[in-house]
Parts: sequence; C-alpha cells; structure tokens
Amino acid sequence: MTTAQHKIGSGFGAGTTAAEAVAGIDLTGKLAVVTGGYSGLGLETTRALAGAGAHVVVPARRRASAEEALAGLGNVEVEELDLADLDSVRAFAERFTASGRRIDLLIANAAVMACPETRVGPGWEAQFATNHLGHFALVNRLWPAIADGARVVSVSSRGHHYSPIRWDDVHFTRGYEKWQAYGQAKTANVLFAVRLDELGAARGVRAFALHPGSILTPLQRHIPLEEKIERGWIDEAGNPLMQFKTPEQGAATTVWAATSPQLAGMGGLYLEDCDVAELAPADAEGLAPSGVRHYAVDREQAERLWTLSAQLTGVDAFDAARV
Repeated sequence: MTTAQHKIGSGFGAGTTAAEAVAGIDLTGKLAVVTGGYSGLGLETTRALAGAGAHVVVPARRRASAEEALAGLGNVEVEELDLADLDSVRAFAERFTASGRRIDLLIANAAVMACPETRVGPGWEAQFATNHLGHFALVNRLWPAIADGARVVSVSSRGHHYSPIRWDDVHFTRGYEKWQAYGQAKTANVLFAVRLDELGAARGVRAFALHPGSILTPLQRHIPLEEKIERGWIDEAGNPLMQFKTPEQGAATTVWAATSPQLAGMGGLYLEDCDVAELAPADAEGLAPSGVRHYAVDREQAERLWTLSAQLTGVDAFDAARV
C-alpha cells in the first residue's frame, strides 16, 4: 500500500519528555480538551499544555479525583464526562458548545485496558465502547466547537497489533478475550484518526493517532500482579524488568502530535517516539517491536468503521441526518 508512514527525522526520540516536546511553542490563547487529563499520561499532557500557556479543559469520570490531582495547576478546569455513557457525552458536549468557546486541541486520551468482561450501554463491550465509541461520539458532538485548523489526537497503543476490527463480532458476543478486545479498541483509535483527517480536511482540521510507549501507569489497574510477572514486566518484588518510559516521556508524543510545527500539512498518521512511525512488517506476528499495522491505517477500513460507529452511536457530524 502507498503510505506516508515514514519517519521524518524530528530530532526527538523515546527519551523526549512532554515539556521538551512543547519547548519554545507558545499556546497562549489556545484551548485544549484532554479526556482523562488527570491521571498517568493524561496528567502529564495537561501539565505540559498548560505550562505552554494553553487553557485546558479536563473532562473526567471521577470529578473529585480530577480536581484533587489538578489542584494548584493554573489554566485548567474540570468537567464531568463518562465516555461509557453516551448521555453523559451528549450533556458535556452541549454544555461546552453552549459556552461559545472554540477548541484548538482535542486529545482523546482516556482509556481502559484489558479489563474483565464488562458491558455498557446496550450491551457493548466496554473497551471498544469507552476507548472508541465514546470518543467518536464526543468529537462528533463537539465538531461545531472545533476550530478551523485544530488538531485532534487519538491516543492509541502498540497494543493495536493484537487485533484488527472484528467485523463479525465487534462486541465479543461469542467469547471474550481481554487483550484481543483491547487490541481492537486501539486499532479503532487509529482508524478513527485516519477517517477524521479525511473528513476534516475542508476545515484544515488534522488528526493523528499514536503509541505513547510502554509506561507503568494506573491504566494497568485491571492486570493482576501475577500476569505482570508472567509477561516479564516486573519481578516478584515489583521491580521493572523492561525499559519503561516515565509518564513525562510517555506524554511526549501526544504533546508533539498536538503542537509540533513539524507536522504542518500532515495528518491521518500514526506516530511513536515523537516521530512518524513506519509500517510494521506484513509478516510480523504478535506484538511487533514498533510500527503500525497495515489494517490500522487502511482507508477503506477507516471509512467502514466510521459508518458502523455512526450507526451505533446515532451521531455523525458529517451526515445531516445524524447530527
């Protein structure tokens, strides 16, 4: 396949921090929305953007926890939002659009990982529903408030290597496997950015997806200690056995995607280590060391997922019948 998935030589790398990624960039007067921007990578993303002068809105499922985590940080406000509840998504979007403010940076960061089988809404699988469908509905409902020339960043993961979209059973009604469900949801995050970038082109809105790197954060709260040991992440004393990024390093690619002038004129790309990622080898099995799977950046798959997501959520900013 013809692709723009090639490194651009950004000068940054795996060790870059979020503060370094935004150094020298003035975001004064810009408004950012960062879902889950109060924990783990999201918190470091909020700190970096606010530190560069942006006003950051943090929609949070646990509002009290968010307010506590963000206390003392200027240029930040907390709002209520539960991505697994489409009524909550609609209510937040209505409140925001009624304010008349414009969004310059929208970062779909909140996620759940490898959770026990959970059903939300009309029986949807929770990882696909929260990580993808909730953000899909949010961006579409906020579309009137998204400024021309804005950037939308979808935080995916190398975990997308675990699974393409399971078109015959996206909600795992015939047997649940938590890592495959996580992989599908992360593939959906990439395909969402591919399609949104196409649809937003007329207004100069560009979208990116990314792998933040391997980081130990509260995202892994559903993974038992025994499994972390079995996977070789930590030893029995809890000491890391892999080269993990710090949260500050993990947030760097998100911040770079949202703000870097090096990405001007680009979009619909998957990024890692503050650069554009290469395609993963087609014959790579399991979790490849780096790169993006062909199926995650396939434009036909992206269009198909957009259509399915609009049908499931009942919202599509680009279809007058579903607005």
